Amino acid sequence: MSFKQRKKWIINSEFDQKKIDLLSEELDVSPLFVKLCLNRGLHSKEEIERFINPDESWFHDPFLLYDMEKVIERITSAIETGEKIMIYGDYDADGVTSTAILYETIEAIGGNVEYFIPNRFVEGYGPNKEAFDTFLDNETSLIITVDNGVAGHDAIHYIQDKGVDVIVTDHHELPETLPDAYAIIHPNHPKGHYPFKDLSGAGVALKVATALLGDFPAELLDLAAIGTIADLVSLRDENRAIVSYGLKAIRQTQRIGILSLFDTLALSLKEVDETTIGFKIAPPINAIGRIENASPVVELLTTFDEEKASKIAALLENKNKERKTIVSDIFVDAMNQLVGQEDSLVNILAKENWHPGVLGIVASKIVHETGKPTIILNIDSETGEAKGSGRSIKAFNLFKHCNDVRGLFRHFGGHHMAAGMTLPIENISVLHEALNEAAKAIQETTDFYEEIEIEEECAIADISLEAIKEIDSLKPFGTENPRPAFLFSNVHPVESRAIGVDHAHLKLKVSQEDSLLDIIAFNYGGKAEALKSDSSVSVVGTLEINEWNGNKKPQLQLMDLDFQEAVILDKRTSELKKSDFSIKHATYVFFNKKNYAKYSKYVTKESQVILIGNIKDAEDLKLNTSSVLVDCPDSLELLKYTLEGNKEYELYCIFYANENNYLLGMPSREQFTKLYKFLAKHKSIDLKEKGALLSKYLNFDKSILKFIIRVFLEAGFVTIEDGLLNINAEVKKMDVADTQVYKQRKEKIKVEELLIYSSFNELTKLLKSLNQIPIEQ
Repeated sequence: MSFKQRKKWIINSEFDQKKIDLLSEELDVSPLFVKLCLNRGLHSKEEIERFINPDESWFHDPFLLYDMEKVIERITSAIETGEKIMIYGDYDADGVTSTAILYETIEAIGGNVEYFIPNRFVEGYGPNKEAFDTFLDNETSLIITVDNGVAGHDAIHYIQDKGVDVIVTDHHELPETLPDAYAIIHPNHPKGHYPFKDLSGAGVALKVATALLGDFPAELLDLAAIGTIADLVSLRDENRAIVSYGLKAIRQTQRIGILSLFDTLALSLKEVDETTIGFKIAPPINAIGRIENASPVVELLTTFDEEKASKIAALLENKNKERKTIVSDIFVDAMNQLVGQEDSLVNILAKENWHPGVLGIVASKIVHETGKPTIILNIDSETGEAKGSGRSIKAFNLFKHCNDVRGLFRHFGGHHMAAGMTLPIENISVLHEALNEAAKAIQETTDFYEEIEIEEECAIADISLEAIKEIDSLKPFGTENPRPAFLFSNVHPVESRAIGVDHAHLKLKVSQEDSLLDIIAFNYGGKAEALKSDSSVSVVGTLEINEWNGNKKPQLQLMDLDFQEAVILDKRTSELKKSDFSIKHATYVFFNKKNYAKYSKYVTKESQVILIGNIKDAEDLKLNTSSVLVDCPDSLELLKYTLEGNKEYELYCIFYANENNYLLGMPSREQFTKLYKFLAKHKSIDLKEKGALLSKYLNFDKSILKFIIRVFLEAGFVTIEDGLLNINAEVKKMDVADTQVYKQRKEKIKVEELLIYSSFNELTKLLKSLNQIPIEQ
């Protein structure tokens, strides 16, 4: 019943203590900070200082890129002769910033230049013949692709045959054969020797712009930083310098589009960092390309018109809100589909009319929620195809396992952690089966979980504002330089509440030996109740400084948590209400058929309902969600089998009893005798007509009267025929306490006493013992 962490925790804890102490003294920093540096491969004072303070020497010579001289000569010639140049971009944040960088550069030095951003739903990703034809009609003679092109063989060959030169600037994975372009600028070019291989599309565009201008274009670093952060490329080497300098440029920017966007989103330029760009700026830039054409973003980034910039910034914000609503609706839909599929190791979910532009985001959210590789597909019944995106976990190479069954797809591409695909509808189930089998094989030899690399286990008392400022000197954080994750073991929740829209998020305060730490946990609102239980937890997250009303305090942004004890929540009540059935993604367990029939309809659609009628039902139960015990079982044995093997989730205890056996107790021997004597004198009593009168005459509770009659029936003392109750004159002597009816009521009274009328501490100990969980003394 303890809620386990969603991800596998890997702790990096092997350090040379002498080296730590030496560097700590040399740099006048904490041992904790030195450990973080060692984890990043920084082993000397010089390496650490250089990493903390990147300078202009980090920027490599653009002419080290293969074909750069040829490209500069061709673009310069086109500018001098007035040729029409077309920048062919992409619809994500890296693509539009790349486009803006080269468009602005070529225009600034007198080029006759335009740009084109393909529509995700019309031209799709990369070079497109139909789009290229329109450029031909406009007398374009030079096309420069940015953030795309290395996979555009057909379209590039087609347009070059018509006399239009194509220069490809790209950073994506290289195919076995490069397209027949005029020139290709790529940091991984097979004939090149560029010292840094992981530039973003915007980074590559920046290198071309630098070579064109003959000087370093500091005014373009703001755009390059946005593209680099948004595309999740490595934040080492040159990218670290691009982002470090770019963030400084953004804080001082005079670029009208960026100023308008920050103003519209109510963001502070002064406090901008990589998190601001990644989580606040990139989403609205990306959103419009997911829903419609992204060309307005390039216009926003390059315009000098304040009114136009303001309108476009508002448009991006509205499109992002629209995107969030679409994602939320599909996510709820998809999670509902998962009910009953908990045994599957890979999620594949498909439905008509799911917006194809956001399926990758939904897949990522479901991976986060379930810890399983996930593919989300939109079904087009007219074409008979399903198209969508997949996201994965480290243990499962999504590209490889899909590629193993490539014949199932009409179109397919991707990498270890993500893929895009189109396949016939009838192949979805075949794909699901194949990927599940692959996952089962992996599970036999490895842990099938998402992973969190933890840099250090800390005590709350060790965390201060100074410590966090020291950690922040390793910024900008990102791929290959992640914000450090820390583990805090066996802390105790002291405050817990759900916050935000639909109470989706969690605000938490935990204690450890008189020290307190605030925690913010996005998408953990459902754990607010569980964290009010008397349970210790271990938490993993990243540290930040939270400022509120001028006060600054350390805060942990939660990545994962693990309850160290069984999580039992006391929801006992004497009256069931509709609100008792509002817990989402839970299994509601009923033991009483009448209650099941009456109340199961109130259970939220995101949850499931189960009736446990006997021991076999209980033995067969395998819970993959939190569980709600709605009513009282007839015996502790039935409850024991229900709980056994279902230990990893919260247990909500309602234990509603509609008969109140415990309060009424067992009838006395005198009551049994009193009824028997009455029946001996009165024959053929019509229970339907006279039952209430009989109860009143004998001064028995109606349920007690019914119980005694049931005991008498089992013992053979009475008979009921055609609704008429009579003494059985030929009955053999029998002790009523030996009847099953009597024993069952006695057990029910015991169950109600232990489950309903015990203290919460007593209830917790009982449930742990029934579930064979060691009870801490």
